[in-house]
Formats: sequence, C-alpha cells, structure tokens
Amino acid sequence: MMQRIMSQAARRPSIAAIAGRRLTAALVLSALHLQAAAPKPRSAQRQTLQSTYGFTEVGMLDGAAYRVDVPTHWNHALVVFYHGYAQQPVSFHIAARLSPEQIPFFERHYAVVQSAYSTPGWALQQAYPETESLRRYFTRQYGQPTATYAVGRSMGGDLVAITLELNPKPYLGGLDLCGAVGPTYQAMERRFAMRAAFDAYFPGVMPPLVPVPADYEDTHADYDRVLAAVHANPEDAMRLRNLMGLRSDQDLAHDIAYWTFVIGDLQRRAGGNPFDNRNHIYTGTSLNGSSGDFELNEKVRRYAAEPRARAYLMRHYTPNGHLGRPMLALHTIYDPIVEPSQLALYNHQVQEVGFGDNLVQQVVDREGHCNFTQDEVGDAFDEMVRWANGGQRPTPGVLKP
Repeated sequence: MMQRIMSQAARRPSIAAIAGRRLTAALVLSALHLQAAAPKPRSAQRQTLQSTYGFTEVGMLDGAAYRVDVPTHWNHALVVFYHGYAQQPVSFHIAARLSPEQIPFFERHYAVVQSAYSTPGWALQQAYPETESLRRYFTRQYGQPTATYAVGRSMGGDLVAITLELNPKPYLGGLDLCGAVGPTYQAMERRFAMRAAFDAYFPGVMPPLVPVPADYEDTHADYDRVLAAVHANPEDAMRLRNLMGLRSDQDLAHDIAYWTFVIGDLQRRAGGNPFDNRNHIYTGTSLNGSSGDFELNEKVRRYAAEPRARAYLMRHYTPNGHLGRPMLALHTIYDPIVEPSQLALYNHQVQEVGFGDNLVQQVVDREGHCNFTQDEVGDAFDEMVRWANGGQRPTPGVLKP
C-alpha cells in the first residue's frame, strides 16, 4: 500500500491567524477557531548538522517536531513546507535527505522549514499554528527572509490555502501540490457516502462505519479483504467504480480501506460522527441508464451527523475564499485520492468574493496521487515565484515546462 504522506504530526487547541478582513456571517465561527493569535514560540530543543550542502537543524518546538534546512549558497528566501496526511506520527532524522517534493526548492537555494505537527491525521487544527510558530522561530534564529512562500502536498496543499487566507502578510505566494483544497465537510462527506455505498454492495466486509472502531488501522489485510470482495462480485464492483470515478479495483480497494481510517480519525477528533448522507443522492453507477442508481438509493444505509461533531468539521476548515496571495495549484490528470474536480468549489468561492485572480490551476499528464517529477515541481514553483513577484500570471490548464 502506498505510504500516507498526503502529509505529518501532538496536541493543541486551535489554529492561529491574523485575518483582519470581513468574513460572511456563515463563516465567522470557522474563522475564529483557525484565527486565534499564534502563541509565541518557546525555545526549541535542537540538533544541528553542517555539511557541504548546507546546514540542517531538527528539534522540538511547542510540542511538535520540526526540521530546518539552509543551503550553503542561501538566497535568503524561505519555503514553508506543509506535509500531507500521515496515519502515524512523523519524525525527522538529521542525516536524512529531503523529500523529492522539497529538493527542488533547496536546489534553487531556498531555505526549507517543515513541522511534523504534534498529531498525525487530519491535523489542520494543530498544523497551522505550529507551522506559524516555526516560521517565527526561523526568523528569530536566521533573520528575516527576503521572501517567503508556502508550499504543501495533499492535506498540506489545503494548509497552503488556509495560510494565504488567514495570514497572507508574511508570504508572497503559495504552491499547492495535489491539495485537498476546499471545505473539509465537502470532501470528507463524499468519502463517507462512498464508504456507505460500499457497505450496500458488499455488506459485512468492512467494520462498522458509525463509529469506525478505534483499533482500525488500514493494514494490507484490510486492503486484501476489500480487493477479494470486489473481485468476487465484478458487476457491483463496476457500479461502485463508476460511482467513485475510479479506474481499477486496486484503486477502489485502496480508497475504501484508507478512507475508513480517515473517517474514524475525524469521528474521534470531532467527538462523534460529523458525517451525514441522508440527503446524498447517489448517481452514476452505470454509464447506460439509471436503474442501478435507484436501487442503490433504495438500499444504502442513511446516517445522521451529530450536531457538535458536525460543527467541529465545519470549523476545521471551511474556507472564506479571501485568498490573499497568488496560489498555483498543480494536479495530475487522474488522482484516485484527491480528484482534481475537488478544487472547483474553492475556485467558485474565490471568484465570488473577488479573489479569483489569485488562483491558477494546472495539470500534468500523469496518473496517481501527487505523482509529479522533481522537474515539474520545480517548474511550477518557478512560475509561481515569477507571478508572485509581479511577473506574468501562469496560464491555467497544462503545466508548460
């Protein structure tokens, strides 16, 4: 199974920010939970390493592991990197190489900072304030950068958008790589609805959906069990693939096993079930006719959200669309985990509130989640930096090297 770094990982009350702009009344509660003033960072516990390539520092800051990399020929600019969803706590080893997504920035002589977040999972509540504390710590230790950019992968891409909404002032721009950008309730509720559909077609294969057992881990055995079930019933497997927009039984098995883990994570964070599929109308099970859709809507189990848990899901996080800096979003043309169409609602939001010129979406001709080459990441970053510094706005559509 693929490693889960749709990006990494302890425990704090709410996300810090400084948004000073008006939000619509419906979004005020969301913003308040993500805008409490960032705490002043305490002294870091740190290790350092000097090499021919540059300087590396790892340590703990306010309960979260962190890493700082400063190249030998530093250009005095900074990349703040957000990792993606992690099922297990993330740690940093001082002698380890940077990840493939981070190497292009380091090779361009940018310093790179990254927080592990103090908790794994859908850690928006922890990741934003802890990363903001790290950015401030870097400035105190190494001086004020000449420019700062936010970059994130998968869940980290969502954190780029959150950062540029709530605290744009320190940044010139951002790069979202395969990001789960937009309202959490929208993306996660769809996953919940698909898992309920799986149970309608393949009852008893997976553990209960409400609540997902706390000991569920998304193991190879879980994946194999789902895959065996869909292979044994190819007609219903085809209906479910059509419904989910997937191209293979392997993608279906991966998503059902993995999404079950994510659903359980959010149920525990929210203190109850935040998901509701009562008004979800299931369509698309067949390319020819709608009889399969009607049958699924008849037999799928409907679940109601618990109000307090639902409120948590809305707080962490519902965007306001006030994208305060240029953001380039890069996706593969087929992503079985974060479908590119997910960004459509966020695009509508930024257009409606007058920030549409700050969002550009591009794709590369490749399949898979975050399946970019280092050259593609570097090219997209270069386009974003030129744009953020007053250059030409990137052309939406296909990334042109």
